[in-house]
Amino acid sequence: MLFEDLNWMDVERYLERDDRVVVVTGSCEQHGYLSLASDVRVPLAVAREACRREGVLIAPPLPYGVSPYFAAYPGTLSLRPETFAAVVRGLIEGLLAQGFRRVLVSNGHGGNTGLLIPLLVELGDAHPEARLALFHWWRHPAVEAVAREAGLPQRHANWSESFPFTQVGPLPEGEKEPVELPQVAPPARFRAALGDGSFGGPYQAPQEVMDRLFAAAVEAMVAALRDL
Repeated sequence: MLFEDLNWMDVERYLERDDRVVVVTGSCEQHGYLSLASDVRVPLAVAREACRREGVLIAPPLPYGVSPYFAAYPGTLSLRPETFAAVVRGLIEGLLAQGFRRVLVSNGHGGNTGLLIPLLVELGDAHPEARLALFHWWRHPAVEAVAREAGLPQRHANWSESFPFTQVGPLPEGEKEPVELPQVAPPARFRAALGDGSFGGPYQAPQEVMDRLFAAAVEAMVAALRDL
């Protein structure tokens, strides 16, 4: 159900039977020992399974987000807030112009959220024929419940984002003390406070916990697609 596996005629035929589409937004930013693309890889993996079950198309993900606070970490590529908002606006308006009417934005990066909410409200007001929704896999109550039951805190670049498809090298054993960060500070100060980039907590969790976390995210997204 990926755009890149289809041609334009396939998409036209799809629109004859369904008008739903998923837009994945993420970031390219430091995730400690995990992939710089973790905020794209996780929501895309969840979307692929959920959309396979629902028969919904997935547009190519937007791999860059708003991450200025991590700019001191090599590999972090951040867009200006206004650039990110303009790109997302253009993508959604383009989809609506083609006949898609129900758009689920699956956002994998918390730094994008403050821009996406007012943007989707504005777009929804400008396009009353459309239904737009925002989905955050890690914030869904069912996913949070898995973490609570396991007694493991969800924090940036810790166990909660450590899936086989985000691991790019060996992970440390044990856990890291939680890091207190300023709300606003230069990138160099963030790096000095964070060190390896993790916000704290265990670096890894048992595979059984990760499987339940992923399954909960998929079920939550299936429900979100059905609610569109």
